[in-house]
Amino acid sequence: MRVLLIKPNIGRMEHSLYVDEGRMEPLQLGVIAGLLPKGIDVALIDDRMEEIPYDDPADLVAITVETFTARRAYEIADRFRKRKIPVILGGFHPTLIPEEAMQHADSIFMHDAEWLLPQVIDDLKNRGKLNAIYKSKPGIGQCKGVLPRRDLFKNKGYLPVTLMQFGRGCSFKCEFCAVSVFFNQKNYTRPVDEMVREIKDQAGKVIFFVDDNIVSDRQKAKELFRALIPLKKNWVSQACLDMLEDKELMELMVKSRCLGNVIGFESINPKSLNSMKKASNLQTGFDNYETQIKQLRNYGFQTWAAFTLGHDWDDQDSLEKTLEFSFKHKFAFAAYNILLPYPNTPLYKRLQQENRLLYDGKWWLHPEYRFNYAAHKPKLMTADELTEGVFKIRKKWNSNASIIRRFFDLKTNMRTLQNAIIYWSYNPLFQKETFKKHGMKFGLK
Repeated sequence: MRVLLIKPNIGRMEHSLYVDEGRMEPLQLGVIAGLLPKGIDVALIDDRMEEIPYDDPADLVAITVETFTARRAYEIADRFRKRKIPVILGGFHPTLIPEEAMQHADSIFMHDAEWLLPQVIDDLKNRGKLNAIYKSKPGIGQCKGVLPRRDLFKNKGYLPVTLMQFGRGCSFKCEFCAVSVFFNQKNYTRPVDEMVREIKDQAGKVIFFVDDNIVSDRQKAKELFRALIPLKKNWVSQACLDMLEDKELMELMVKSRCLGNVIGFESINPKSLNSMKKASNLQTGFDNYETQIKQLRNYGFQTWAAFTLGHDWDDQDSLEKTLEFSFKHKFAFAAYNILLPYPNTPLYKRLQQENRLLYDGKWWLHPEYRFNYAAHKPKLMTADELTEGVFKIRKKWNSNASIIRRFFDLKTNMRTLQNAIIYWSYNPLFQKETFKKHGMKFGLK
């Protein structure tokens, strides 16, 4: 039996195929490959950098689908189905909007693969067909100590960072977030002893824990950080600002060689934070993040600040103020994301009720939608003004002058030689990818 596991690309630029130069290992497909029974021939195909082998023999095609890659994923699925090869779609998007995904697949898999994937293989082997839906559940990742098939990542040009996952989900309920919908506002963590065994097997010196919020369960996080200390691996992850309330947690993070985290600041406007239910950013009183940023710098962390722009309190002036805020604090990296209504999220439902969705309410499929465009009607500016305004601040942030100016921070980017290397290795890459992806079409057709 031969199974093709496919990671779709986003789409294409105006005149050429988009090749993602900042691509990381598709950990989720490595985990799925590790779950498959022995004896199955598995091939991992990464559409971000290689051709899809449509004419190769296969007994099953499994495609992971994110909302950004849905249009392209459906194109791939439709071509295999024309050859009568069974296709199953899984991931966030089919779970959020199953009725759509079912139109392009023989089967869809909802929620985490660990719990029902063996049944998928048994059904195909013994019955010769798949159920229309496999409705699983969210839960602890890599159950029973399953390890990803990392051999499938070799020679595909991924960034030299090992991806791992300790916890899935997040206990917060931010209005715009698809993670809280997928995991029902719960967080699930793997046993620490399993993590230690997996980490010891990795040759790389830098680990990216892809957790949505690695400190969602502080006690479990402390247990992990204590176990990391003797392993002497540098690591990064995604975290929430309320972690700074726990001094022991932060000290363990430092001792365990944390380099920094992606942190969702989301907005510098407390009205926006309240409306999006980002309570974790307001728990200790709001002084425009001055206290929290000072603490992060004192710990020596290189912060990747993430913002969502286009909330009901945002206008053109607030976009510029967000950029000024970022320049002031010399973040190592920053992402300025236009607020997007992901299907079945509270934000999507509210905007739908208010008749404020654009692109027929399905921006991820609409032929006129472009990457980094606004997909809803903001209150204090037009959608075009939001799109142009956010691109303008991305352009300023990623300019050569900005990268040089931001580097001169003795507490973070210049703290150690390693910090400096990280800064100069990734800022030019992110600069290039930012400009290359803007306005890109979804899908290839």
